[in-house]
Amino acid sequence: MDWTAAVDAYCERIGPAFWAEPVNALTNAAFLVAAFWALRQWQRQPRRDGAALALILVVALVGIGSFLFHTLATRWAGLADVVPIAVFIHLYFFFAMRRVLALRPWPSAALTLGFFIAGLALGPQLGRLLGSSGGYAPAALAIFAVALVARWRAPALAVPLAGVGVLFLISLAFRTGDMLVCPSFPTGTHFVWHCLNAAVLYLLIRILMRASRPPAAMGA
Repeated sequence: MDWTAAVDAYCERIGPAFWAEPVNALTNAAFLVAAFWALRQWQRQPRRDGAALALILVVALVGIGSFLFHTLATRWAGLADVVPIAVFIHLYFFFAMRRVLALRPWPSAALTLGFFIAGLALGPQLGRLLGSSGGYAPAALAIFAVALVARWRAPALAVPLAGVGVLFLISLAFRTGDMLVCPSFPTGTHFVWHCLNAAVLYLLIRILMRASRPPAAMGA
């Protein structure tokens, strides 16, 4: 495979130039802003949260990788885009099993592995319906599944998680609709995915930091 081959997958791109996707490229700053504000919240915690800090760093990498893809538009840049997102999804799933659902490490790791395998199996099927957005659908389903179980395991977190799940579905709709609106809106809608998804990642980290507090503090 030629990792330097050009990739043209978004409505806004009309040529090979570095700034052929200016809106898509610049809106990746939303991920850096999300990482910055999450870091500010992390610094205010009474104790340092290693899991949250790791996720904050990954969010920053998501912004950098996506910027590379929407400027260089090559296969290797595409890998730099999707790998940090995949790392965030599966790291967060593991930490959610541990903190939100209060499972032990080995069951949490086993469920995370199962989630990863299920995503690989479902991705191609969902891709027929949602195109390249199909790979993100299992993450949306996972948010709602964790929110459902959290009603019994961590009730204070159930509604916030479900709300983030709804926001993620909205952001996914804008990602999926990018090429569909292209004839009438040449900029496309992928940039809205960046902005909303940055908010999703920020809110997920905030929820995880809440999950590290005692129940009384979470209720407050």
